[in-house]
Amino acid sequence: MSSVAPVRSSDDGSGPARRAGRAVGRALHVPARGIRRATHAHGAGESGLGKLIELHAINGAGDVMITVALASTVFFSVPTDEARGRVALYLAITMAPFTVLAPVIGPLLDRLPHGRRAAMAASMLARALLALLMSGAVATGGIELYPAALGVLVASKAYGVVRSAVVPRLLPPKFSLVKANSRVTLAGLLATGAAAPVGAALHLIGPPWPLYGACVVFVWGTFAAFTLPHKVDEAKGERRARLSTHEAHSKRPGLRTVSRSVLCGLLANASMRALSGFLIFFLAFLLREHPVAGQSAAVSLGIVGVSAGVGNACGTAAGAWLRARAPEAIIAAVLCLTLGVAVLAAVFFSALFMAVLAATAGFCQALAKLSLDAMIQRDVPESVRTSAFARSETLLQVAWVLGGAIGIVLPLNGVLGMSVAAAIVALGTTMALRGVLSAPRPHHPGTTRPRVA
Repeated sequence: MSSVAPVRSSDDGSGPARRAGRAVGRALHVPARGIRRATHAHGAGESGLGKLIELHAINGAGDVMITVALASTVFFSVPTDEARGRVALYLAITMAPFTVLAPVIGPLLDRLPHGRRAAMAASMLARALLALLMSGAVATGGIELYPAALGVLVASKAYGVVRSAVVPRLLPPKFSLVKANSRVTLAGLLATGAAAPVGAALHLIGPPWPLYGACVVFVWGTFAAFTLPHKVDEAKGERRARLSTHEAHSKRPGLRTVSRSVLCGLLANASMRALSGFLIFFLAFLLREHPVAGQSAAVSLGIVGVSAGVGNACGTAAGAWLRARAPEAIIAAVLCLTLGVAVLAAVFFSALFMAVLAATAGFCQALAKLSLDAMIQRDVPESVRTSAFARSETLLQVAWVLGGAIGIVLPLNGVLGMSVAAAIVALGTTMALRGVLSAPRPHHPGTTRPRVA
């Protein structure tokens, strides 16, 4: 009887297939524990910030899978002239209405302070359903694809607004807002980088498959949103803030009345976000028409895209490491650096300078945004701080849309494009320098100021 024991053991769950399954489970369990340990480090697990970091990673993975599906349909599957027309149509049907809808997102969510977890879950669920809807049209590129893409865009930006408002409520002890936002943003970038090749592999199976993958990811995110602490939905003592107000005696604080340097920092960040949108659309068509020597259009775009992604990740990591006490100076410095590189790219236009500009823009945009967060934390009263984050994020998204529109309509001339990029950054640099001049002076001994890093 003992001789048949090995045969029966394969039936009761200890055979080669089950052993292989267990080995895979153990292999996945180890990195999962490492990820959880990293996201919950330094008190982030106890405060709930770790849960938000994981949720933002899920959000980034789902968004990039939808991006892969749309890029393959709208951009890569047709000749350049037709692709430009399709992207212009995409902008007209999605971006233009979003420019109108985006200013409404912040105030609308501001009126629902007790439903932030539900709002993030709803944005995830909406994108899951829209991904399924788009899966039927992604292969043909039919007109019904674009309204669904607009819905995905609005839901994604609504999530971003709510996420910015949630972060201040989940800060661990002795944790600055700059460091918290750095962790959240870096998690999203890493998840995007990991999910992009998965989406590309799914596309090899068929055009709808990246959307099926996005649907699964967003359903996961729908449930993950409700694992955030209940304090996310608490809004005791909060009021709504306005971006600016001309009434000096107004009882409702705005960013201009609270601190002029905050408003200047916001406008400087808006120019960086506009530069990002411009470079994405302009370089996408420019490199398709004139790829890097010896490389295909896809590889050329990949080089520039990776450069921007690496720069953004490095800027985010630097923000978590940098102990800055003068965020206005950081914003001015990174915009001056970006302006210098943009001018060099216009004068000595080449593929190398395009990649360097993309990397510099990614790095500086990350640091500028983290510094803006620190300024809002320092100068905006806590009672309206959450609302201020929502309003500022909405303005930055509108700036990205406008920059993308400029990139679409501009002729495909490299020198002209880099000159326009330099002009966009120059406007922001002017505002950043004004912010430095209007920055709060060093406080006197015995007074206290909120920590910014």
